[in-house]
Amino acid sequence: MSNDTLLARSLAAVWHPCTQMKHHETLPLIPISHGDGVWLVDSDGRRYLDAVSSWWVNLFGHNEPRIKAAIHSQLDRIEHVMLAGFTHEPVIELSERLGSLTGLGHAFYGSDGASATEIALKMAAHFWRNTGRPDKSRFVYLQDSYHGETLGALSVTDVPIFRDAYAPLIRDNFMVMSPDARQAQAGESAVDVAERAAMQLEQTLAAHHQEIAALIVEPLVQGAAGMALYDAHYLRRARELCDRYQILLIADEIAVGFGRTGTMFACEQAGIRPDLMCLSKGITAGYLPLAVVLCSDTLYTAFYDDSSTRAFLHSHSYTGNPLACAAALATLDIFRDDAVISSNRSKAAAFSAGPFAALAAHPRIRNWRQQGMIWAGDVSDAPAGFARQLFLAALQHGLLLRPIGATLYFMPPYILNGDDAALLAHGTLAALDSVLRP
Repeated sequence: MSNDTLLARSLAAVWHPCTQMKHHETLPLIPISHGDGVWLVDSDGRRYLDAVSSWWVNLFGHNEPRIKAAIHSQLDRIEHVMLAGFTHEPVIELSERLGSLTGLGHAFYGSDGASATEIALKMAAHFWRNTGRPDKSRFVYLQDSYHGETLGALSVTDVPIFRDAYAPLIRDNFMVMSPDARQAQAGESAVDVAERAAMQLEQTLAAHHQEIAALIVEPLVQGAAGMALYDAHYLRRARELCDRYQILLIADEIAVGFGRTGTMFACEQAGIRPDLMCLSKGITAGYLPLAVVLCSDTLYTAFYDDSSTRAFLHSHSYTGNPLACAAALATLDIFRDDAVISSNRSKAAAFSAGPFAALAAHPRIRNWRQQGMIWAGDVSDAPAGFARQLFLAALQHGLLLRPIGATLYFMPPYILNGDDAALLAHGTLAALDSVLRP
């Protein structure tokens, strides 16, 4: 079926996410027919390099045969069974393997990143209720943070376009300074900024710890803040302060987990273990929706009781779906069998020194930065509507880019090779210059 036919049908029937639908009177929708590695192919055969991993989820490319085979194999056994009162081998094995990787021994499943945030927030507040401190029910979050768009998640999110329209529905929490290294003042290092942010965090915890259940952070990279990178020193200080003031630490590794920052999980780079860890996006390498919240034994034990009122009262119909768990297990197998973490480190160094160096040197790009398999730069004096303009220009060069405000970034599948990286850099420079040309 042609692009035009699919486009008309989609506009007539589908309400697309994070979109003003009227914009699609002029902004094209791209009807995708199939995927092939790092490429998306539309119904007219045009190809687009997926430089954002389809909203940061696709780790090993489209049509990865090992993950597809795992899903097919599981489909021959059981597609789904409710996890209340039942269990199955894929969810058991996945929980065991995630526990071994993180040191967090119990896994509670949801469907997506926002649901993981909701689970973690509710679990943290309920923990304190079960331990005799029901007043500890508020949360601390970072300036410019993003943790999802459900109501609980919005209460710890600082992105006005998502939050403002629903302000009357959102509970008030405590926002503290971001450790974003771009906030460095004269003579400050990234560590200095992290320490300054930690000092402000300490002031908030000292004043309000009796009512605070948890601090929630995106470790090392605040994605929706324009790929704001910060030093691991902040995570070490946050862990120390949470321990001192008896506050739980929630690590939102939804976007940064599974190798994206250079280690399997970003918290590893600080040498800390959170009380709760939220995972989604890359957990199935982009093949099926799945989320999980991992928690410490201390937290789990507070719910273990004869009384149902002390149980964690939360559920999803598709909790621990066997097909999604099978995809996640295949994803973990690929990390192991392909030595993905070490391979990514070599690739990241080669791309930064090679094709992406031209972007770092572009006269209109400031703060070019890299963390693992993430690259980003801020475009100075970007014109109004820059993000949309660059998205459209990039399509003309066979690229899927999705800038955040004036921040251009790459978050590609890990299978990106040198030729792909060169094509990505060349096409991005051409698209960027076409948008910035007077």
